[in-house]
Amino acid sequence: MLIKKLTMRMIEMPLKQPFYTHLETVSVRQAIIIEAEDEQGITGWGESSAFSTPWYTEETVQTEWHIIKDVLFPLLYGKTIVHPNDVHALFTPIRGNRMAKAGVECAIWDLYAKRQNKPLHELLGGTRTSIPAGAVAAGKTTVDMIERIESLVESGYERIKVKINPKTDRIMLTDIRRQFPDVPIMADANSAYRLQDIDQLKSLDEFKLLMIEQPFHEEDLWEHSKLQKQLNTAVCLDESIRSVHDAKCAIQMEACQVINVKISRVGGLTEAIRIHDECLVTHTGLWAGGMIEFGISRAHNVALASLPGFTIPGDIVSSNHYWEEDIIEPGILVEKGRIQLPNKPGIGYDVNRKRLEIVGKDIYFV
Repeated sequence: MLIKKLTMRMIEMPLKQPFYTHLETVSVRQAIIIEAEDEQGITGWGESSAFSTPWYTEETVQTEWHIIKDVLFPLLYGKTIVHPNDVHALFTPIRGNRMAKAGVECAIWDLYAKRQNKPLHELLGGTRTSIPAGAVAAGKTTVDMIERIESLVESGYERIKVKINPKTDRIMLTDIRRQFPDVPIMADANSAYRLQDIDQLKSLDEFKLLMIEQPFHEEDLWEHSKLQKQLNTAVCLDESIRSVHDAKCAIQMEACQVINVKISRVGGLTEAIRIHDECLVTHTGLWAGGMIEFGISRAHNVALASLPGFTIPGDIVSSNHYWEEDIIEPGILVEKGRIQLPNKPGIGYDVNRKRLEIVGKDIYFV
């Protein structure tokens, strides 16, 4: 397929409720929407999902804009692509900037699936007709979290994630478990702990958590290995896993029992599938993480989570969880804790161009 036109739009929308972590509070979300068009006029969509400031990774929306405009688009424009894996290879000489790469590569995956007249999840090798959904109850206080957990449980979400830090973890988890003794709960630390906090983390075993996600800094694989050997609770790695190489190292070092894959964090679907395959053969727990995304990125996550190695409900919520109106139609819907996989070719959802115009801030194309 000949890549005839590439377009990117920066969009911005307020969240229905602020999203709290100890690192950042997100009230307004920006993202870059990628549209790729071939010589037949077929279009594919991707989403680059860095945040406005570099609190999660070093990338931001502004750095993505520069890299896509000045580096990635020139590499891809006018090229004939046989398979989306070719885009991953094309971008490999460019170091880092994985979220920028992911948005562009995912647009080519969507385009390729449409050309094949197949749903993306089928093209990826998905084995499910629906996927279980989990969600994050990220409140400013424990009371906020408990209210959000109650709402999510009533909506059928099969796994709830809460944010923890060393100052409030035990008090908060005690209150949550008192209210929800049997709900599958996992705790996300966003690198809030250090090696000297091992005893404190060990004390959290009593809360019977599904896992503790990213307790230490992203570069601390060895420290995570030491921790996992002393915990009954599974350690899950998030920010530490940016490639299949990282995943292999973490698994061989026994630094975790679970891995969270985010398409944007690992540079696209090609690398995400490689990580999935590694986890499948090593029997490592796996789930699809979320980035407070808009519908295009979430649709790609839905397709990825249909693969057989995803054994834990991912952070893939209904469109109306974050947004008054998403940029896809129909929006992604969680019913009785599950999301039905679409049957239409590509990501399976239509992009609302009028909505893009309303929430758009900048546009660039070649």
